[in-house]
Amino acid sequence: MLSALEVVTTVVVGLMVGVEFAVAFVMNPIFNALPEDSGQLGRAHGGRMLGAVMPFWYIGSLALTAILAAAEWHDDGTALLVVAGALLIVSVVMSIVLLVPINNRGKTWTPENRPADWKEQTNRWNRYHYVRVAVIIAAFTLLVAALV
Repeated sequence: MLSALEVVTTVVVGLMVGVEFAVAFVMNPIFNALPEDSGQLGRAHGGRMLGAVMPFWYIGSLALTAILAAAEWHDDGTALLVVAGALLIVSVVMSIVLLVPINNRGKTWTPENRPADWKEQTNRWNRYHYVRVAVIIAAFTLLVAALV
């Protein structure tokens, strides 16, 4: 049963990291290269789609990591799991405080209603997202290191 929990946690956190990495380093450059307003419309649609699932994914990843740390409390890798969980908490707080407010605005924008500073807000979201990606990559790395 513990092995299954380890595998499920690794897969769930790993897929979340992969999606967020792809947003930062694949999707956003694609959106930026699209002509005229297509990139902004693509970002708005992505914000609606991922904005609906990512809260569950982030909280689920954190919960699975916490359950795994509790289940393996007396094992050698527990400290790494605790730090990984702490980093996932940081990513959730970053999301709620920094990224979600911008995303909630951006997902409603169209070329007709977007604010004058929409590119500045998008760039700010990107900078915060790069930091969040680094945080969750570190968390995932510690999670995997704790299990090997």
